[in-house]
Amino acid sequence: MSVQIVVPPLGESVKEATVAKWHKKPGDAVKVDELLVELETDKVTLEVNAPATGKISEVVANEGTNVGVGAVLGVMVEGNVAIASPKSTAAAAASPAPTAPAKTATKPANANTDAVLSPAASKTAADMKVELKNVTPTGKDGRVTKGDVLAAAEAPKASPVAPTTTADNTAREQRVRMTRLRKTIAERLKESQNTAAILSTFNEIDMSETFRIRKQYQEQFMEKHGVKLGFMSFFVKAVVQALKEIPSVNSSIDGEDIVYKNYYDIGIAVGTEQGLVVPVLRDADKLGFAGIEKGIAALGKRARDGKLTMADMAGATFSVTNGGTYGSLLSTPIINPPQSGILGMHNIVERPVAVNGQVVIHPMMYVALSYDHRLIDGKEAVTFLVKIKQLIERPEKLLFDI
Repeated sequence: MSVQIVVPPLGESVKEATVAKWHKKPGDAVKVDELLVELETDKVTLEVNAPATGKISEVVANEGTNVGVGAVLGVMVEGNVAIASPKSTAAAAASPAPTAPAKTATKPANANTDAVLSPAASKTAADMKVELKNVTPTGKDGRVTKGDVLAAAEAPKASPVAPTTTADNTAREQRVRMTRLRKTIAERLKESQNTAAILSTFNEIDMSETFRIRKQYQEQFMEKHGVKLGFMSFFVKAVVQALKEIPSVNSSIDGEDIVYKNYYDIGIAVGTEQGLVVPVLRDADKLGFAGIEKGIAALGKRARDGKLTMADMAGATFSVTNGGTYGSLLSTPIINPPQSGILGMHNIVERPVAVNGQVVIHPMMYVALSYDHRLIDGKEAVTFLVKIKQLIERPEKLLFDI
């Protein structure tokens, strides 16, 4: 019996995905729930598993194809099939068997490269008279997909120009299609700048006391909780207290209404190979230092492994980003809509500071708060950032909620 492999629900407001990578090909035997294909959406990479045990009979949507929810990705024949073991595979290799002529992908007449085309890509290239030298393959093992051919066909054609003395660097350039995640990041950042009245305010924090407490209790903390005591837990704690005192920073605009959030779901920016993602630490006000550190570590691992779900990244009320991880001294982070604020942490640098009339060397960090001036007045923004400064410089206040 034939079973269709279809695109699953992609999450709220997500209607389309791109076929990123097939892990199986026609003729391959698969077990139920075995990984078949990866889909890339605007936010995450999703895995589509086998709906039954059987054999792949057809791939309908090739790599690079855009597909909607419920679209057919491929077809498989259900039934019990033998999954080759390493031993049986080795035995089969040792016993020569008659082989059928290999089915090769075709190339249009104008092909002048060694690129391998899918059947759909070959037909499209021939129909649209697209030269393969102008096509950048994005499929598995350098395979040219139909989407690659369409992209090359839509690319603006260079107009003939008179010879110039300017060097042509085209051969030394590489043109790569933006991933769906990168396009979404670009669109949302531009949307934020176009919609919100973004303003930034800055301060600096003396990290001496937080350094001291962290060093003093690090070993005991590790032994009891199995996770390191980092700086993020101090800042998340401070952010939550500051949000309680300045509720406008934890609000958002919905039409002509202001929505004040009486819960504290903090977005934690994480850099991955695919781009920046902001998973959410839920109910941060109810977590202790260990809970925050464990939660951030788990979100970071899922982000780097590409295992985040839509639910992991939806609904933050405020965000924190740490450019100091990469050595940034100062920056102006961009708000993640519909939030109204984001805290930027930066590199900790030893600098000379005046303390009680004496010049001393202390570990210092610049911090930035970018906020939506439509909702948050300058006084509120400055007060919010000063509150965080006070709590980090006197971390014992975090323990007593004062």
